[in-house]
Amino acid sequence: MMTRIVKGSVPSKRRMLLGLACAVSALGAASISSTALAQAYPSQPIRIVLGFPPGGALDIIARVIAPKMSADLGQSVVVENKPGAGGVIGMQSVARAEPDGYTVFMGTMGNFSITPALVQDLPYNVGKDFAPVTQVASSGFVLYVNPNLPIKTVADLIAYAKANPGKTNFSSSGNGGLPHMAGEMFASAAGIKMTHVPYKGSAPSVNDVIAGQVQLTFEAVAIGLPHAKSGRLRALATTGTTRLDVFPDVATVGETLKGFNVTNWFGMAAPAKTPADRVARLNQSVVKALKDPDVKKTLAGLGVDPVGDTPAQFASYIQSETTRWQKVINDAGIKP
Repeated sequence: MMTRIVKGSVPSKRRMLLGLACAVSALGAASISSTALAQAYPSQPIRIVLGFPPGGALDIIARVIAPKMSADLGQSVVVENKPGAGGVIGMQSVARAEPDGYTVFMGTMGNFSITPALVQDLPYNVGKDFAPVTQVASSGFVLYVNPNLPIKTVADLIAYAKANPGKTNFSSSGNGGLPHMAGEMFASAAGIKMTHVPYKGSAPSVNDVIAGQVQLTFEAVAIGLPHAKSGRLRALATTGTTRLDVFPDVATVGETLKGFNVTNWFGMAAPAKTPADRVARLNQSVVKALKDPDVKKTLAGLGVDPVGDTPAQFASYIQSETTRWQKVINDAGIKP
């Protein structure tokens, strides 16, 4: 008796078995690929986006830590300047970027806390659209005055402003920035009236103090330091809680006006929904860079202190600073 073989039955079974084998193999490969990708981060260059042009304190700090991060991460870390609207354009671009850990924003306290407290219709929400990485560094500001004024101390300045009502002007890099806020806070604490004169950037603001067009300004250490050393500006006081190493003989404003403290800080954040392990890896790399002796030396020369806290600590700090500056803005009646 012969067994009848249906044409095509054996090859069909063979094709089915081969198909199943290929499918299992593909699933295994996909699983291995996903694991490899997770372990491989970063596998491409990382961009640090800044909302300001090159040359400022933020730009200098970013370019100091970027090479150290690159060495640690094994990938290029590129600083990209996207200036405009007081940092809003650069920050918005990162809020909309792919949350993959390859694009981060590095900005000032003004970007993270003052602007959100001042402007109601920003194209992003700092608390919802960003994943904090770390507070990178902090720096006290300096109260710089024209050296031709008969002012040598904070007490002298207060007496001068009271004796010349409506004639004491202070410049800033723009409405709503930290130099503007510092001036408003100082006037409130001192009980004096000063007229705010906004400029389009720190350089023209400082230049007009040197020229005597305005009497004073509050600015970053690095911006006024060379002018103070040459005698074109007078460093009247620093605005943090302690004196600065670069100005050891210059008193703090708080030594005259108790409790006064204006400290600028710089932080890094990734787009919201960036995987937590990638945020942690970025944090680890920045913190390691800030501990490098060369980085610490460079920052110290700028009057900048490295920080390097955790993502959770930075998130909490952003919120507390926003609340603090919201009160200053409300009390001074500042409008965007």
